[in-house]
Amino acid sequence: MAHLSNPRLAFAWQLVVMVASALISAVALNAFLIPADTFSGGVNGIAQLLYAGGRTVEIHVNTGYYIFLFNVPIAVLGWIKLGHRFTIMSFTTAFLTAAATVVVPVINVAHNAMLGALFGGILTGVGIGITMRYGFSTGGFDIIVLVLERLTGRTVGSLMFITNFTIIMMAGVLFSWQNALFTIVAIYASTRLVDMLHTRHQKLTAIIVTTKAQPVARAIQHAILRGVTIIDSHGAYSGVPNATLMVVLSRYELYALQGAVREQDEHALINILNTVDTVGPFMSEREQAAQRESLQKLKD
Repeated sequence: MAHLSNPRLAFAWQLVVMVASALISAVALNAFLIPADTFSGGVNGIAQLLYAGGRTVEIHVNTGYYIFLFNVPIAVLGWIKLGHRFTIMSFTTAFLTAAATVVVPVINVAHNAMLGALFGGILTGVGIGITMRYGFSTGGFDIIVLVLERLTGRTVGSLMFITNFTIIMMAGVLFSWQNALFTIVAIYASTRLVDMLHTRHQKLTAIIVTTKAQPVARAIQHAILRGVTIIDSHGAYSGVPNATLMVVLSRYELYALQGAVREQDEHALINILNTVDTVGPFMSEREQAAQRESLQKLKD
């Protein structure tokens, strides 16, 4: 997808991602996981456990209502730890997911427990990963995992698998250990997809060739609060003088960097390289937030 530097277009795309995530998650639950008696991770998995348990005692409450109920207290945590905009967008996605789960019928597409677990897990991972890629989440355990990611630096996928261990054990104890094994398959598939789509823990190096070095550098520093190295250069073929900017950043900051560069120079060349590791000062998200708060106080 081409980068959307216009804020309105970017927000419109995020709304599209919200709806797509909700529909994908609802299909994963109602068409694959629930018919296979396989459980998803996080709040969706807890909702499935309650739904399955309710059916045994003739209590039929749709999983969508449970999803909405459990997201309310978690949204408060996100509001405090991850910011208001993030929490509002994540809770909206959770609400849309709950609504879609109520609307989408429960049908058995796979007719095979292993296929149901595998494809249900893949779709769940896609639903979670695309939201995180664009700066929010599907709510629920995603918010808890993102808070833990900031504290520990571990990948989202690995943290999701660890936090979902309880669901796996409950599936085994309350239903059968075969259900638990299929649940492991589903959760593993979803966490792998999340790490493929959401790679904020990875570091990148951006090489930017531009004729507007200072405006581009200032825009980058304002957008992602990273140091920029400016190297004088010129085009080998044209001989036109330009500048090469080098920025080391986290994967989650790439979207903002692309927007900042495009706003100042639509013709700039951006080359993204994978960075194995960094040695020396490289601010974490928490350090960046503290730095922004300090700068804001100085402005005030």
